[in-house]
Amino acid sequence: MKQETHRRRLLACLGSVLLLGGSGAAETCVTQSQMQPAERAALVDAAQSLSLKLKANDQAGVKTATIPEFTSNFSGIASSIASTAPKIANDTPEIEQVYILDATTSKANPDGSMPEADFVCALNKGSGEADFNIPALPAGRYGFAIVQFTGASPWMISMLLRQDAGGGGWKLAGLFPKESSAAGHDGLWYWGQGRASTAAKQPFVAYIYYLQAQQLLRPAPFVSSTHLESLRAESSQAMPTEIGDEVSRDAPLIVKSAEGAQYRFVALGPDDSLHKEKLDVVAHLLLDPSITDQADAIKLSREATVALVTQHPELRPKFHGVWVIAEASGRTVATVESPMEEIR
Repeated sequence: MKQETHRRRLLACLGSVLLLGGSGAAETCVTQSQMQPAERAALVDAAQSLSLKLKANDQAGVKTATIPEFTSNFSGIASSIASTAPKIANDTPEIEQVYILDATTSKANPDGSMPEADFVCALNKGSGEADFNIPALPAGRYGFAIVQFTGASPWMISMLLRQDAGGGGWKLAGLFPKESSAAGHDGLWYWGQGRASTAAKQPFVAYIYYLQAQQLLRPAPFVSSTHLESLRAESSQAMPTEIGDEVSRDAPLIVKSAEGAQYRFVALGPDDSLHKEKLDVVAHLLLDPSITDQADAIKLSREATVALVTQHPELRPKFHGVWVIAEASGRTVATVESPMEEIR
């Protein structure tokens, strides 16, 4: 019941910003409430048909309903279908939202490439909005559908579709499957926990919770909204001082051991691959290029794990464990997973 309540709140938040709008430029956005009934039904039917094919692992069926540009190299979509289908096999798809993104009058750049297509969907008589920023989008009329598969482990599958010329059928032009919960909680829960951890002066816990909230709440990489921007702004304000704007190769998180050794982490975030009752922390450790032996990399990874948790003990009760991915010279040398009770 609690999970369902969170899911409804999430959909309400998404629905409150993904409404009718127009950019005033070549691209325009129309929501389902503004569509003609037949037009909406056609888009919903296409999304529903594709959802059932995904659920059944019907890769051939999805391929026939995909735009020609992708059918010639379908392996990436096929792999995504194969990995997702078992997770949703016993679930029922619900079409939560559909939108029409009209870029039929978009013009190519002087070099022949297509510019980024920007669709601004503004809230009626309000300041809320959602933005679709799709790079190199060919001219055409597109649909965007958010499909929720409800079950023990809920999934959200977003689809970009393109309409055949002359107002024909809708074909798949982009597939974005993702779990809509992690360690048994949805994005709004993690948002709330990020806020609570900030108030408790646990910035590293908050940082990871906020990252998890953003991952769960964003339907696709090119979608933003007033709601998501509020989350991003809040998480930025709560950023640990050791991190600054973000953890990266140019701005690594440096952790010191009790003996004075330094470890450079170039990425830090949440992980739910083990599906435990708590999230794991995943950290990318940058090794000296001279370290190529896996045994040495594993030893350093374990030492770095101890240093990280020792320096930030607030992580210990909040997370199941730590994954350290050790990298050197642009490749992964070792991957080490350590449950918290084993980190000493």
